[in-house]
Amino acid sequence: MKHLIHTLNKAFDNRVRLGVMAVLMANESVSFNELKDALDLTDGNLASHVSALEKAGYVLVNKQFVGKKPNTTYQASTEGKSAFQDHLTALEKLLRGSA
Repeated sequence: MKHLIHTLNKAFDNRVRLGVMAVLMANESVSFNELKDALDLTDGNLASHVSALEKAGYVLVNKQFVGKKPNTTYQASTEGKSAFQDHLTALEKLLRGSA
């Protein structure tokens, strides 16, 4: 059991990134403002954490204009979904004390 902690994904260590992935796993696509409101974050805080997840390949970013307003939406990538599920499984095993 002592090695189980190493199976947790460092990309999800931060509570904001954990929250972002949880929201994205529950929704096909989420706008910047919806994600910001759901997690009660500032623009800059959300942007920096989503950027980290995007660089890891876990989040897909879609930027477009709706009328004259920019609209950014996010979704979990296939790799991100798999990595997050593996992280949750490792957490469950850690909580149960099973290797």
